Parts: sequence; structure tokens; C-alpha cells
Amino acid sequence: MVDFSELAVKIPSVLLPAAKFDPQKWSVIACDQYTSNRKYWEDVHNFIGDSPSTLDLILPEVYLEDPEVNRLIKKVNTNMISYLTKKILTPLEPGFILIDRQTPHVQSRKGLLLAVDLEKYDYRPGSKSLIRSTEETITDRLPPRIKIRQGGCLELPHIMLLLDDPGRSVIEPLFKHLLELPKIYDFDLMMNSGRLTGYHLKDPALEEQVFKALANLADPTINYEKYGVKDEVLLFAVGDGNHSLATAKAIWEEIKSKATDPSELEEHPARYCLVEVVNLYDEGLFFHPIHRVLFNVNTDLFFGQLQAHDHCQIKYSPAPSLEALPDNTQCFCFFTNTASGVVTINNPSSNLTVGSLQTFLDDFLQRNPQTKIDYVHGEQETKELGCRPGNIGFLLPSMDKQDLFKTVIIDGALPRKTFSMGEADEKRFYMEARKICP
Repeated sequence: MVDFSELAVKIPSVLLPAAKFDPQKWSVIACDQYTSNRKYWEDVHNFIGDSPSTLDLILPEVYLEDPEVNRLIKKVNTNMISYLTKKILTPLEPGFILIDRQTPHVQSRKGLLLAVDLEKYDYRPGSKSLIRSTEETITDRLPPRIKIRQGGCLELPHIMLLLDDPGRSVIEPLFKHLLELPKIYDFDLMMNSGRLTGYHLKDPALEEQVFKALANLADPTINYEKYGVKDEVLLFAVGDGNHSLATAKAIWEEIKSKATDPSELEEHPARYCLVEVVNLYDEGLFFHPIHRVLFNVNTDLFFGQLQAHDHCQIKYSPAPSLEALPDNTQCFCFFTNTASGVVTINNPSSNLTVGSLQTFLDDFLQRNPQTKIDYVHGEQETKELGCRPGNIGFLLPSMDKQDLFKTVIIDGALPRKTFSMGEADEKRFYMEARKICP
């Protein structure tokens, strides 16, 4: 077996729902989706009914501002113990899980479920770690997530890490062996979100094949050829779930600080975090912009100040499609309940349109604390929210996914909420769980 101790990868032992339970009701979308759409989550709850579900083991972020949030978190942690005690969750032998995800927009997106070493991850600015955040981490968003993980005995992953693997050497070759691998689930996802298929990969030869391919991607010489930066290796970039990974890191650092016997830390389950890895070059992976919506905002005040900021030009007219925006200028579309149009930034403060807008939004929100912001993945939902009285919706252009790794290595983390890997209904659905307590 290849020595993979420096690759930040561990073969996980995961838990799946017992075969008698309905997987369609078990599997729900990532908790950080539809954060301004309570009806979506109410519909999910009604669909599930009394069936066992990952909905009992997570806290959708739409409820983070709920006055009952602490009670909800405690209930999640209690449910975790109950699901283990009642054997609703059953263990698999250690192994990778090969994942094929069909979405409403693509026929296939290939992934590999594994555990990563949090010792090799650092979200702080200027990090040179093997696993890195692609966007700014907002530490104020961590406390409620920390409460859930701190008091819980399980983790359920919606984290997706990216590999820059143009040669398709890690994940894609495994799909040639599907007939040899046990199929552990295959079902239609709820809310018309596609289909999820998983294969249990525990063949030592295939595991070694994965480690060898990862070791090759982590070769400093190959990284220098790709990015032109010496003595720096970025193997995994966080595509989705950065704040969840940062939460796992915070809990791990707390455990380390209280440990009396360092030898207990080497194989402590909380040292690792379950993630799905996807190749940046997968044909089913698309980068979409993450849009913005302001709530309870004085639109006249906002646009007056925006016009003075960075010498912005505001054109009030029916907003065009994002594809019709010019490539050589920084501009974005907006929608209110009375108008729509395009804003052009003539003196940008960032290399990306989203960065220039976010700089202004941060300043505006600080000066106007009654105004709130949400980050929305879908164009239609952004338009609908923006067109409500007192709101403004902003549609932003996308970035080229092939520029991601080099940009992170050279410039550091991107402005927060720069891109989304697919539309909202393409996000990872919870399926597997893993124990994080000894």
C-alpha cells in the first residue's frame, strides 16, 4: 500500500439507513439551501411525515434565527443518539463510496466519498495548507454550527471538495469497475432533484489506485508546472460547505486543546471530516454565480449611494439576461418591485464583479443595520425575492471554474459567496453518516 499519510485522506467507516427505510424520505438537501424559503422546508417535512430522515439530524439554516433555535439544536443531538440506539443507522465496512448523481440539469456528476484530515486544512487568510477554503470564512456564522457538532455524536456531510485533475486520474477510472462494486443505494431524490446512486469501494487494489493518483496530483513539481508557484501544493479546494468544514476544524482544535494524552488524538474520529470529492473537470459540474438579495432596504437611498461608489452607472431598463452582459466590464443586473436594470462599475475595487459589489454591500449593511442580506443560488428565486416591496435582487455573472485553483494559490480566498457548484437543487443531499465520538 502506498504511504498516504501526507495526503490528508482516510478511508471512512460510514453509517447508512437500514434497508427497510425509504431512502427518498431519508435523504434531504444540504441545510444551507433555501435559506429564505420556509415553504420548501415545510414541504420537505410534510413529504417525510413520520419516516426516519436526515431532516431529524440536521438544522436547516432557514431556522437559525428562530427563537427556539437552541431547543431545535438539542433535539437534533438527541435524535442522533436515538437513531444509533434504535439501529436506524447501520454500519458499513470501511471503504470509499463512489457516487453518481443525476440532477435536473445534468445526467451525471461523479464523486468519491472519503474522510479528510483536519490537520491538513486551514481556512485562515494566507493559508498554504493542503486543503484550503476558496472563499472568505465568516467566523460569526460558526457558533450555531459548533453547537450542533459539539453536542452531536454524528456528522452528515454536505461538504464537497474539488480536485484539479484535468487528466481525470482519480475518480473517473473507478467508474470502469462498477460491475465489480456492490451498489448500496439507487433512488430518486425528493422534490424532483434527480437521482442518487452509490457503490461501496473496498477493494485494496482500487484504494491504492486512488492514493497513487492523489499522490501524483500532490507532487510539488506538477503543481509548479500547473500554477507557476514553487513549493506550494493545493490538493483539495472547498467547493461547497466551507463553514461546515470550518466548524469541524474548530471542534477539533478544541478537542486538541483539552487532550491530556496526545496519543489519543492520532486516530480520534473528530480529527477527520466526511466529504465528497469531485473533479473540477467533471462534465456534470458547472459553476454558477451566487446572487444577492437585500431585505428591508430603502431603494432610493441604496441606489443613490451606489451611484457615487466606484463611479457606478445605473441604467433603468428591462434587465437583460446574464449571458447578454459584456465580458470586458464589471456589471450586474438588479430587480426591485418597481424597476430593473444594469449597474456598470467604472472604478472596480476588486478583480471580480462580485468582489466589487460585496465591498459596497458590506459597507452599506454596516451603516444600515436594519437591512439584511441573503445569498441565493437561483436566478428565478432572486428575481422573485427582489421584486417584493422593500427588497433588491442582484444577479451576478459567473467565473470560469478552470481559474479556481490558480486564483486561490496566487490571490488567496475569493470574495465570499462568489460561485456555486450548480443550482440549488443540484446541491449534495445527505445520505451517509459517520460517528465523530470515540
